[in-house]
Amino acid sequence: MTDQSESQYAEKRRSRRAKITKPLRVRPSEPRDDHFEDLPVSINASKEGIYFQTRRETYYKGMRVFVTFPFVSAHDPMNCEYVAEVVRVEKLPNNKYGVALHLLMTVNYSSKASPGSLTRA
Repeated sequence: MTDQSESQYAEKRRSRRAKITKPLRVRPSEPRDDHFEDLPVSINASKEGIYFQTRRETYYKGMRVFVTFPFVSAHDPMNCEYVAEVVRVEKLPNNKYGVALHLLMTVNYSSKASPGSLTRA
């Protein structure tokens, strides 16, 4: 992403982004979208969003996804999963795409809550 496009979106953000390179898992949350599991690495993140690069062409603005961040393994009890919305998809060189997600809410799997209960992010 260029400095110009970064500054163009910076004014819309409520919190600063930090350069964080952590693995994440992204899956579609809507039944109308074909199922996939993408395992990219974040480029930057904030309390409200994550930006990453992928070779997957299936992301589109407005798409709802489940995001596990950071992602170690499917069975890690420390996983934190979110419901997020794709707010930007950028075509990048070398058949890659930059994807910006807005975190909408967490999916809480703790023993104190029923499975699948939702908590606002």
